Amino acid sequence: MLAPLRDVRARPLRDLRISVIDRCNFRCTYCMPRETFDCKAKFLSRRDLLRDAEIIRLVEAFTDLGVSKIRLTGGEPLLRPGLAGLIEHLAGMSGVEDLALITNGVLLPQMAQDLASAGLGRITISLDSLDESVFASITGYRGTVGRVLEGIEAAEQAGFTRLKINTVVQRGVNDHTIMGLVKHFRGSGHIVRLIEFMDVGNSNKWSLDRVVPGAKWLKRIHDRWPLRPLASQYPGETARRYSFEDGAGEIGLINSITQPFCGQCSRARVTADGMFYTCLFSGQGTSLRPFLTNTCEPQALTELICRSWSEREDRYSQNRGRTGKTELKVEMYRMGG
Repeated sequence: MLAPLRDVRARPLRDLRISVIDRCNFRCTYCMPRETFDCKAKFLSRRDLLRDAEIIRLVEAFTDLGVSKIRLTGGEPLLRPGLAGLIEHLAGMSGVEDLALITNGVLLPQMAQDLASAGLGRITISLDSLDESVFASITGYRGTVGRVLEGIEAAEQAGFTRLKINTVVQRGVNDHTIMGLVKHFRGSGHIVRLIEFMDVGNSNKWSLDRVVPGAKWLKRIHDRWPLRPLASQYPGETARRYSFEDGAGEIGLINSITQPFCGQCSRARVTADGMFYTCLFSGQGTSLRPFLTNTCEPQALTELICRSWSEREDRYSQNRGRTGKTELKVEMYRMGG
């Protein structure tokens, strides 16, 4: 393995997020709002998705360049046919030290054990409220809270005892239900992570008025259940971590809007059809797919990744709103969050 590749701001390439499918069985308002995606969206056909062999070749190239953390995203990754087989290949690869997946959880009751047997290391579950009506309005009336909780239970039974629960907080939408969600998971061994509503893509009607600063949640939760800060587990960690002083676990705050962490960002993203993006808020990417065939020399792929990352200057969250113009960005369902 080479020394970590660095961009123009000396940020290393350590994390790779791969979208394995762009389809989803939810229509969340901050990602795939129903009024847009049920009418106009065009998703990739199965033949247009990267094949397992192409993803494996991709991961080989990135791990050779210093990447050790792989996260599988979507869309909803559990909709990808044969996902457990792909995970088994990735889990056995040299250089892959942390293999994780993010899901809405509704398919875990029938899939969690297969994922564990395949070697998946960690699962993050998106759950924005325990209130059934709030949950339904956010997800486009797809799925139920009960089904997600069944998925969490299935994951626990399969051996995933320390889940991350991602909650996107929106003022006037689900913020009144957050304390109940935190209370529910206190003492469970799982980690709730409250995420400031972000302007990813162009379809989620983002506005600063709907952002609840993480600092407000920190004070509110601390006033109810005293917290103490925890050190970062690795450079570039997105969440600010806190433990409950009574020993009931921890929470995380991801404050991309009010406390941008661009300066330590080490994450690259590849879409389900092989587009390489160096920032969650990118508008343009680089196609890696032509370099993933058996007839293409591995060095060509490595050189393309190196060139794209070494020229990277992205710091969108630090510059948000300063350009005075609207920037066209790739939608979250393709980028993978």
